Amino acid sequence: MTQSPPGAALPARAPLSVGRAATVLDVVIPVFNEEDDLERCVRRLHAHLTATFPYGFRITVADNASTDRTPEVSARLDDVFDEVTAVRLEEKGRGRALRTVWALSEAPVLAYMDVDLSTDLNALLPLVAPLISGHSDLAIGSRLTGGSRVVRGTKREFVSRAYNLLLRTGLAARFSDAQCGFKAIRKDVADRLLPLVEDTGWFFDTELLVLAERAGLRIHEVPVDWIDDPRSSVHVLRTATDDLRGVWRVGRALATGALPLDRLRRPFGDDPRDRAVPDLSVGIARQVVGFCLVGAVSTCLYLALYSFFRLGAGAPSQLANAVALLLSAVANTAANRRLTFGVRGRTRAVRHQAQGLVVFAIGLVLTSGSLAALSLASGSPSHGAEVAVLVTANLAATVLRFLLLRGWVFAVPSYEREGER
Repeated sequence: MTQSPPGAALPARAPLSVGRAATVLDVVIPVFNEEDDLERCVRRLHAHLTATFPYGFRITVADNASTDRTPEVSARLDDVFDEVTAVRLEEKGRGRALRTVWALSEAPVLAYMDVDLSTDLNALLPLVAPLISGHSDLAIGSRLTGGSRVVRGTKREFVSRAYNLLLRTGLAARFSDAQCGFKAIRKDVADRLLPLVEDTGWFFDTELLVLAERAGLRIHEVPVDWIDDPRSSVHVLRTATDDLRGVWRVGRALATGALPLDRLRRPFGDDPRDRAVPDLSVGIARQVVGFCLVGAVSTCLYLALYSFFRLGAGAPSQLANAVALLLSAVANTAANRRLTFGVRGRTRAVRHQAQGLVVFAIGLVLTSGSLAALSLASGSPSHGAEVAVLVTANLAATVLRFLLLRGWVFAVPSYEREGER
């Protein structure tokens, strides 16, 4: 398979020219301390591919710094099966493991899946078929699209949906599920895209998908049947924190135009959607600046109103906070509507204010909760302490407010985007 030179754009999509005996697919299983489950899962995957996949395949076990018997199990599987290869890395990180193996692989289609095989393997062939045919550049399994069937706890369901909502509002992502451990990519695309991906941990998937989408590459989604593994070793809180840092880093890079994504764009194809790939990074920097200016003025207005109602009118702190936040929120929504997001006229003005009040309610919960926590902690806090806590809470509410205003309140409806095309 001919690779694109580093400075050239990707060629037009085309079916892979491969023989049935060639190794077409390389499935990577990144593992860390999985001595109990690894052999069972690899044998199951090998049996499935042998029975259903019409081309040559390889299964690569990428052991990233395991400290148990995982390396021994991997080596034994390598000896038993011709199609299984064991790779040892001395540093942890799922993203690091995938980057290393994918960079070395010569297979034209690269995939990965979690060792617990939570995803039904019957979705594997539909996952990679669009890449072999030349229809798509990447493919992902989705637990959040129509046709999928998912069994998992309420906590993980909430975390997953909240995270993908954050991606849609904060990074304008249009794919439905960034975290499902069931993805594939064409080798020529991986060679060009991987050098731009910085993360080496769990955010690797998300960063890869966001950059691919912003470059206009085509992502195919496959609904999957997925059963949660209750023994999963993923630390939800630490992973969520790392993901938030990644969202901020990638969003900043996109806003400043620091990534040469234009070099990845493919030539126009027969699909008219290829001629209307939106440049989603345009205007983000201006919106951030406008939002910050409006926010700074709104915060001063809010603090002035709060001080007036609290000290001048003698209102209780919770009432003063609610009224001040309500009045400043109405003014903030109106200012952002006109100055930050460039919405003119009266069309949907009432709806925008109503949605802005929903965002206001979220801010009220954050700030009121902060005041309540302060009162419980210190009994009778000073006015200065109240203001300090409210400023901190409002900073958190401000970030969330921008994401919701941009991705929900003032987002362009899909039917208008289609009309513009």
